[in-house]
Amino acid sequence: MFYNPYEALSNGRWLIGNLHAHTTASDGESSHQEVVDEYAKRGHGFLMISDHDTYASAELYDGIDTDGMILIPGTEITAGGPHLLHVGAGRLVDPDPERQRVVDSINADAGFAIFNHPNWQKRFDHCPQELLESCSGYLGIEIYNGVISRLEGSAYATDRWDMLLSSGERLWGFANDDSHRAEGDTGHGWNVAYVTDESPAGVIDTLARGRFYASTGVTITDIEVEAGHVTIEAVNAERIVAITDHGIRIAQADGASLSVDAPTRAGYLRFECWGAGESFAWTQPILFDR
Repeated sequence: MFYNPYEALSNGRWLIGNLHAHTTASDGESSHQEVVDEYAKRGHGFLMISDHDTYASAELYDGIDTDGMILIPGTEITAGGPHLLHVGAGRLVDPDPERQRVVDSINADAGFAIFNHPNWQKRFDHCPQELLESCSGYLGIEIYNGVISRLEGSAYATDRWDMLLSSGERLWGFANDDSHRAEGDTGHGWNVAYVTDESPAGVIDTLARGRFYASTGVTITDIEVEAGHVTIEAVNAERIVAITDHGIRIAQADGASLSVDAPTRAGYLRFECWGAGESFAWTQPILFDR
């Protein structure tokens, strides 16, 4: 038995979106409207404003010209410990230094929790692996955070993800800008979700189910799973790699497609699509019963 987040995609469309953006309400340089305008200009279908310990509510969004984008209520919980996104928040959650209590409060409210930029800071330890392993109930981690590209540490955290998945956790990988500056902080990473209900609740539901992939520039056009065989196509990929438990590469192909048999006695199978320059796409894991 397995869980395939891309099973039976129908009656919807792919929308790109960012869940991590700051405004002058915390430490960003742009107003709410300016941030929304910037992402609308980039063709995003959904966006969440995530100011530090500041709630971007549905009522706040009522005064903004969305230009057709779906705006998701939320915040970035910052004070007291490693940062988390509260996606689809119904209220501002207390930033308890005990992060398990924060996750529990999020799950008791609405939406879901994501741990942010685990490999930020000079020791690559903004969010220690021990915390990620001990906490439960959060939905995923940022496997790419664009702003860290100009800060200490690494923007990438697929290493952390593989360790968690290999221990049996069911977690999704997100790519976000974490935009602060008015110039140069947008358009680095995004999430491409298959949305059938084009509302905040609909986007939150499809993300929670893993029906999306994370990208910094590569576009995945097809993911097919049939009788234990998986085929993936990405129109602008130059190489596709299949990865399973403990980060082991079980197959790779140069070009825009890869077909592989699902591994036996493995916990998961995910794909990385490598494009030109520093462009990637990461599928969510197909999860197997061990």
